[in-house]
Amino acid sequence: MNIFQCHSQSMVKEFLSQYHYLLLGAEILYFISIFLLAAKIIMDTKTTSKTLAYLLLVTFLPFVGIIIYFVFGVNYRKNRFYSFTIKRNEKIYNLAQKYVEETHYKTLHNREDEVKGFINTINFLYNATYSPLSQENHVEVLLNGEEKFPKVFEIIQRAKHHIHLEYYIYENDDVGNKLADLLIEKAGEGVIIRFLYDDFGSGKIGKKLLKRLRASGIEVFPVNKIKFRIFANRVNYRDHRKIIIVDGTEVFTGGINVSDKYINHENQLYWRDVHLYMKGNGAFYFQFLFLSNWIFAVKDIPELSKEYFRYDENNTGKTIVQVAASGPNTKPSIMLSTNSAILSAKEKVYIVTPYFIPVETILNAIKQVALAGLDVRLMVPKTGDSVVVNAAAYSYYEELLENNVRIFFYEKGFIHSKTMIIDDNFSCVGTANMDARSQELNFEVNTFIFDTSINLKLKEIFLHDMKDCTEITLEEWQKRPKGKVFFEHMARLLSPLI
Repeated sequence: MNIFQCHSQSMVKEFLSQYHYLLLGAEILYFISIFLLAAKIIMDTKTTSKTLAYLLLVTFLPFVGIIIYFVFGVNYRKNRFYSFTIKRNEKIYNLAQKYVEETHYKTLHNREDEVKGFINTINFLYNATYSPLSQENHVEVLLNGEEKFPKVFEIIQRAKHHIHLEYYIYENDDVGNKLADLLIEKAGEGVIIRFLYDDFGSGKIGKKLLKRLRASGIEVFPVNKIKFRIFANRVNYRDHRKIIIVDGTEVFTGGINVSDKYINHENQLYWRDVHLYMKGNGAFYFQFLFLSNWIFAVKDIPELSKEYFRYDENNTGKTIVQVAASGPNTKPSIMLSTNSAILSAKEKVYIVTPYFIPVETILNAIKQVALAGLDVRLMVPKTGDSVVVNAAAYSYYEELLENNVRIFFYEKGFIHSKTMIIDDNFSCVGTANMDARSQELNFEVNTFIFDTSINLKLKEIFLHDMKDCTEITLEEWQKRPKGKVFFEHMARLLSPLI
């Protein structure tokens, strides 16, 4: 130890001996602050698991935990997020009210036998979110970007009145620029184009591309503008939807964003994903969701006409569809409807998700139907894109295996699909992952499909993907190193926050 270090230590000791009351006062102030912060967390945080996670953070990581809570935990914009519902927004509601009621009850009356097994789920979505059950839909399953983007370009090329887009990720790459070129072309033909993007997810969209779109007359806005990306509390409330609506009757939705990585080429990570193309009266609710977010983002109600909510009497589709959507300060309809659907199962539940960090409600529903003797399977990536997220997900697998759930690790590449197959006539394709962020915080949308042919198609995809999976067993999973298991359970403590 050199002379300078000795002198510094002696100065510190002398200061503390003379002003020990300052140190005592600082300690008392700190503990009062922690107590008040803990009270705030308890009062403001709705879920028990998230409350406990934040309390652990601020207690055991005093300064880091406090920063994390104030950056990610405090809902500074609570009163601004989704401060309207369908009934408060009279302009949209007046256009949609008659359609919602007539379509829902007509479908229930005409197709009762096909949906009666899931009637509680259907009634919940209608009563909680005004989402109607609609028949007369044509639905196609699209695999990966190779099938999605050619279909998107084909349908957009035919647009006559308007095109609405809402994306979590839109990148300034080959497919992003090709789509932008087509949109600019359609804008030149007089087609109305509105484009919403998530400012966090679409960080690579680029100012030049946005400027080019706006210069052509396309209205482009972030759903939630981020000014300081590192400290942006708003990243908690991401617009994770992927929606395209063309002329009010045709819709694309699912897991695939606008990015080259979703188109599989040689010498790159294989990306497995599922998307939907839908034409028919089910497009109504997607239109409502888009316009609701548009009004929130732009702070302006566009001029609306019946062209935006068209009823296609010539539609020959027969598929029954209902939409589950969630967002900040709305009912957790995706979580609750997913739970209801799982508990309605009679034979099987097949789930595919890239991130499995379930809320307690979903976890218990899965274990319950598996213990009841149903064929329950979960397909997840072997390795995720985050060490902590991957570890948190791993922490759930042992109790699932103990409760008769079969788990498959996808190894061909990264599986990004968000699908669920229940029995022979219920399917779900959506944007929501099986994690707390998707279930409680993000703008998400899932499509429930009551159709045996779509169910069979998705089942065939699932069984085909099983060939690129390794099934894990309880015995081998319990042989993992204890240090790894401990890290996974530590990560699980943070699962409500990641």
